[in-house]
Amino acid sequence: MKVDATVVTGGLDAFADDAVTAEKAGYDAVWASETQHDPAVQITLAATRTQTITLGTAITVAFARTPMTTAMTANDLHQVTGGRYILGLGTQIKPHVTKRFSMPWSRPADRMHEYIRAVRAIWDAWNTGERLDFRGEFYTHTLMTPFFSPDPNPYGTPPIHLAGVGPRMTAVAGEVADGFMAHAFSTERYLHEVTLPALRQGFERGGKDGSDFEFSATALIATGNTEEEFAESIRDVRRQVAFYGSTPAYHPVLELHGWGDLARELNTLSKRGEWGAMGEAVEDEVLHTIAIVAEPDQVGPALERRFGGVAQRIPLYAPTGSQTDRWGPALRHLQALPT
Repeated sequence: MKVDATVVTGGLDAFADDAVTAEKAGYDAVWASETQHDPAVQITLAATRTQTITLGTAITVAFARTPMTTAMTANDLHQVTGGRYILGLGTQIKPHVTKRFSMPWSRPADRMHEYIRAVRAIWDAWNTGERLDFRGEFYTHTLMTPFFSPDPNPYGTPPIHLAGVGPRMTAVAGEVADGFMAHAFSTERYLHEVTLPALRQGFERGGKDGSDFEFSATALIATGNTEEEFAESIRDVRRQVAFYGSTPAYHPVLELHGWGDLARELNTLSKRGEWGAMGEAVEDEVLHTIAIVAEPDQVGPALERRFGGVAQRIPLYAPTGSQTDRWGPALRHLQALPT
């Protein structure tokens, strides 16, 4: 099984530093998130300091960009990394897209379906020399002159992985993407009752058997090498569970377990800016159902129980950044498993 590291926060150089550390430790990939910095810049910095590790975005906010800008950046990153890049796309949520990025939002699953097809059409035009003629409901790309067309990429086109939570977006991934990134705010029950059936529906619509599709499953992880580290990690993960749980797009996960009242409480607290109270509202049962809370040598077995036989790769994820110093036992345990 492939085992990756995910970096969510940190300074601009943190991702490159963690990529170097992860490569030396034997991780298969490291993923940059779009939080305080543009993930393309982070990937570029890491590409200059690594040789073999896969570099991906988890995620690039698709709707903050047009398909053309995403296609160009991803094409360049695939070349800069020597063919080691994975374009990981996600929607973000409506308030961020409309209020932070000032971009349009409508029917996100349908828009993403078209978005990915538009990106592929642009790449095809560059790599084949054929005329660009993509006409959709949300995006139209019909102009590409030789002056603006890059040479065919010697490494081909990067795989596209799509992140999602709800069944409609998950089905879109199965139909038009090369891989799916299950959100860390999931549970084993949600995975089997919602996510996997939706993926199979997408495969059927796309006429695929799923054999070349890569399923990436992750979970929030609370662990530590000392009592102080463990306690701090639990606090951080509890806050992250509360943050995700406050977002209506993620409420179906809580609703499935009968925690709808918690979802509404967290949403109300978030609107008041009561971030500390949000974390305190997440009880241990909720925390342990959503997150992996375990000593370092038990993280790997816990992830195997949740994702074994389902996932092709597991990114090890902590909300406060890479914790590769704590994940050695999990890395070794998981990489010994068959895909």
